[in-house]
Amino acid sequence: MTDGTLRPLRADARRNREKILTAAVRIFTTEGLDAHLEHIAKEAGVGSATLYRNFPTRESLIEAVYRNEVAHLCDAAPALLTQKPPAEALRAWTRLFLDYVTAKYGMIDALRAIAATGSNPYGHSREMIQAAITSLMDACTAAGAIRTDIQPTDIGAALEGIALTSAGAEHRQQAERLLDLTLDGLTVRP
Repeated sequence: MTDGTLRPLRADARRNREKILTAAVRIFTTEGLDAHLEHIAKEAGVGSATLYRNFPTRESLIEAVYRNEVAHLCDAAPALLTQKPPAEALRAWTRLFLDYVTAKYGMIDALRAIAATGSNPYGHSREMIQAAITSLMDACTAAGAIRTDIQPTDIGAALEGIALTSAGAEHRQQAERLLDLTLDGLTVRP
């Protein structure tokens, strides 16, 4: 199109794109970022041409996987709040955050390389994550489940600290304990 706008994807093209991203997460997690893209296409049930039409380079696929994982993480906050009491939703979301960090940890070198080319794979991810934390904490505060003197940015910083020290899958149990310690510190005491 000449006006610089993009048409929305057709429903089948959207489904194919989602299948590719889902397969890429699975394959990158099990085989690493050097996995054959044709294997991802096969796992997704699409042809290689469909994969390359959506993601012309490995880097564009890795960046899209990262952005998609951020979106899924952030979209989980309101969904969890409809399914669980606020404090349980916050606790469940922090576990999803650990999953996200573990996946990101495996992609960190590739994401740095993408950033070095001038692209910004991180975009608005920090703001999106902070908004998710804020919505969860606001619900917890309204329910009287957590202290009111702790800011969402404090929890964001604590989660980042846990991620820095315990991001690898081999450190998951320690990360879970640190999350429990952090969340227990938020709890309103009688």
